[in-house]
Amino acid sequence: MIALGIESTAHTFGVGIVDEKAKVLANEKSALKTETGGIHPQKAADHHLEKGLEVLRNALEKASLDLKDIDVIAFAQGPGLGPCLRIGAVGARTIALIHNKPLVGVNHCIAHIEIGRKKTNAKDPVALYVSGGNTQVISYRNNRYRIFGETLDIGIGNLLDSFGRRLGIGFPAGPVLDRWYFEGHKFAKLPYSVKGMDLVFSGLETAAAKKIGTIGKKDLAYSLLHTAFSMLAEVTERALAQTGKKEVLIVGGVAASKALQQIVSKMCEERGAKMFVPNVQFCVDNGAMIAWQGLLEFMHGKRTPVLNSAVKQRFRTDEVEVNWL
Repeated sequence: MIALGIESTAHTFGVGIVDEKAKVLANEKSALKTETGGIHPQKAADHHLEKGLEVLRNALEKASLDLKDIDVIAFAQGPGLGPCLRIGAVGARTIALIHNKPLVGVNHCIAHIEIGRKKTNAKDPVALYVSGGNTQVISYRNNRYRIFGETLDIGIGNLLDSFGRRLGIGFPAGPVLDRWYFEGHKFAKLPYSVKGMDLVFSGLETAAAKKIGTIGKKDLAYSLLHTAFSMLAEVTERALAQTGKKEVLIVGGVAASKALQQIVSKMCEERGAKMFVPNVQFCVDNGAMIAWQGLLEFMHGKRTPVLNSAVKQRFRTDEVEVNWL
């Protein structure tokens, strides 16, 4: 059985093709990048509209398949930017209707977790989900992925990109800041805002912005990342203690950060837990994770009628009943 998945929640338009063993036959994408500034939702949607057909063709060519060979069409139904989500949804509906294929809308966040579990062999982890628009500490319990803690304002990736703009870095800023983390040496104290199991990042950004020009950019990047990632590690550690689990799976675009991996790895080592991070192609937004999640849910009976396939910009992780575990 083969599924084709379309990812279009934010800056990336991706098409992935996987089989029932999660073998990735294709995982093609086109991502919007800017020299200055961040993502403008409509410009990102325009990018998806312009590049989408090319990405689809590249994926089918890479997999040596035609659309008639596909059994299931999956798409990211949310959460994400409305204009971007709608491009992917319309594309998925069109393919499903023209080629008479079943349609499955999936939760983008859960897709990150499931492809991460499959590709790392993590069994029952606490998932630290870190991306541009989302920051959540999640674990499976009683037929749902439960949210044990989350950001109360902006996602960690949003923090990095927003602060990067203040430093004159284009989008995405995270990789540059991550490199600077290991080149900075002087730590500047910044607000550390953990509210029980939840996190607040906006005050951290404001305080760091006020220090621009007073210390070097690399020292400031080191200070910002060390503070923010330590906050994430603390909440993840509390979730480990609460659940009694011994695995941490980091997923989402920011999971590719070597600085974050270093900090969380040290926490896991001290707690006797094991840390898992998928290959970078599965950390960032990609179509293969949507295809795999769609196939998982399809094999357990889910179908999304076209009339119920409207996008959900605020599609919560814990809304989904998990019947495949």
